[in-house]
Amino acid sequence: MSTRQTPLGWSQSTVRSAFVPQTSYTFARTMAGKASNEDLKGSKLFDVSHVTAIVTGGGTGIGLMITQALVANGAKVYITSRRNEVLKQTEDLYSTGPGTVIPIQGDVTDKGDIERLYKAISQKEPRGIQLLVNNAGIARDDSTKYSSAGQPDMKDAQAISDHFWKSEPQSWADTMKANVRGLFYMSVKFLPLLAKGCDTTPRYTSSVINLSSMSGQMKDNSGGQFAYASSKAAATHLSRMLETVFSKTKVRVDVIAPGGFLSEMTTGESGDDNKSVIDKGMSNPAGRPGKDTDMAATVLFLAGPGGVFYNEQTLFPDGGEL
Repeated sequence: MSTRQTPLGWSQSTVRSAFVPQTSYTFARTMAGKASNEDLKGSKLFDVSHVTAIVTGGGTGIGLMITQALVANGAKVYITSRRNEVLKQTEDLYSTGPGTVIPIQGDVTDKGDIERLYKAISQKEPRGIQLLVNNAGIARDDSTKYSSAGQPDMKDAQAISDHFWKSEPQSWADTMKANVRGLFYMSVKFLPLLAKGCDTTPRYTSSVINLSSMSGQMKDNSGGQFAYASSKAAATHLSRMLETVFSKTKVRVDVIAPGGFLSEMTTGESGDDNKSVIDKGMSNPAGRPGKDTDMAATVLFLAGPGGVFYNEQTLFPDGGEL
């Protein structure tokens, strides 16, 4: 084994034994060339045991699905939310290993709070982090959403005008603040910590995963939700711009744009387990909403060693809707 010195004066073998899980290092080293069957096992392709992550809105819905997937596969996961009770409940129920859940209250729509989160996590993780999942988001189109406000006669120009004139300016402002601005400030603030985290595992690069929505890709109005769909289109394009800016730092930026998943956003509530239920089929070809396992597979693909060749990509776990 080579004992080539690193910039810090440690040998490569020392760095590996001290900081890097054997499976991750072996994968990264051998995948530079031809792969054996052993190298292509899922346990190596999707290993996140070397990952320290932040998941915003990580206590319910899709954020909780992502948190569970990472923790179940050995990652250390900081979860944020404005609601302390949600954070505590998630820690109690789902920090069962082999990874860990670490709750930290914070509001990603508040620039000052993002600064506080950065300082707190930087102190706890001086060697950096490997993953930021910008999941926190809202939908505030209740005054025009078809499921709550009805649908106008789409052949009647006046009816269409009257219906969407009800859209509140504050709803647009709140939606963009949470779904676009928060994503931007979290990404740029945590970039140095992500870049630092690139150095902990050979040939593994840190990444940002932004949660958008298939609504940002579709040409319809997402059931009367113009502000929400527009914000998600903006989030997807913002992610592309961020990756262009981040590219020379080796930090990747990818997007998950889900279809209908079980969450407070789609059902309006969650149970004592911080999870939501939809007791009906869906119009997508899969005939059902997205589940925990669907989102887990998606995030493990992007976050694990098998996903490091993906950059500025948008994945659509949507049951075939698009």
